[in-house]
Amino acid sequence: MTQQQPVLALDVGGTKLAAGAVARDGTMRSFCQIETAVGEGPTAVVKRLLDLGDQALTEAHLSIDEVGAVGVGCGGPLDPATGVILGPPGLPGWDAVPLGQLVAERFGDPAYVENDATAAALGEYRWGGWGVEDLVYLTVSTGFGGGIVASGNLFRGAARQGGELGHVVVDWQGRQCGCGARGCAEAYVSGTSIARRATEAVAGSGSTLTGLPITAKAVAEHARAGDRIAREIWDETTAMLGRMVAVLINVCEPELVVLGGGVTRAGAQLLDPVREAALRQAMPPAARACDVVLSHHGDAVGVLGAAAIAYERLEDA
Repeated sequence: MTQQQPVLALDVGGTKLAAGAVARDGTMRSFCQIETAVGEGPTAVVKRLLDLGDQALTEAHLSIDEVGAVGVGCGGPLDPATGVILGPPGLPGWDAVPLGQLVAERFGDPAYVENDATAAALGEYRWGGWGVEDLVYLTVSTGFGGGIVASGNLFRGAARQGGELGHVVVDWQGRQCGCGARGCAEAYVSGTSIARRATEAVAGSGSTLTGLPITAKAVAEHARAGDRIAREIWDETTAMLGRMVAVLINVCEPELVVLGGGVTRAGAQLLDPVREAALRQAMPPAARACDVVLSHHGDAVGVLGAAAIAYERLEDA
């Protein structure tokens, strides 16, 4: 691989698939996304992902021979060494799916698979423009997860699953999480959880959400409009997320916590209460050294993360 060769980056989410060609400086030469349609099963979804990769190459005016590697971000658990997906809660039926092998067979290039939120943390560190060495990234989307960069290095842990921040328990007797445990952060602050809790609360309440398709976006919009139920759900979400961020600030002492993912499209409605709660509840020295911000990359953050993983692995090879 030459210094000039871009990589192909693929991102597998519970709601959307995305792909793009990314240059070494983080410039996106193409970006495209489609619905995951997880109910179709892993075989159909993987085919759609690979076809999307071809589309990203076409839009970037690249042949596969001009690409040095393929990076793949996917919800975990997964095995980064083998590229096998190991039954993520957000991808039902994805048990022992050899995603890395399937991608490599399709494109004929090395394929490097990593947890999507862990990958996004490296993408934010590498190309976010933040100028920090210690960073925590949290994705608030269909699911909830994160990654940690400490002293410029991505934290992976002994089993290479480190940074499963979505399954930090915030209420040990709390709501059931898709992983089987109770009270995980993901059971409270993911987009799926926001919608589920709102659906439960709306029944017989007279809420303006009654009879509507309830999504995290709808909850945010109706909360802004003053609906009591929507505001209660949104306030609970930001309070839980703020507490979670405070815990991470205390444990990791990052210079920055970056929030990304679809739910962060709510902007200041999410960021302001989370930032206030987190910095108020964290230990003062750690809070003074840290800030909480939104990612600049929007829907592309997963693709950039997957690209960052590809470049990291190539550089370490």
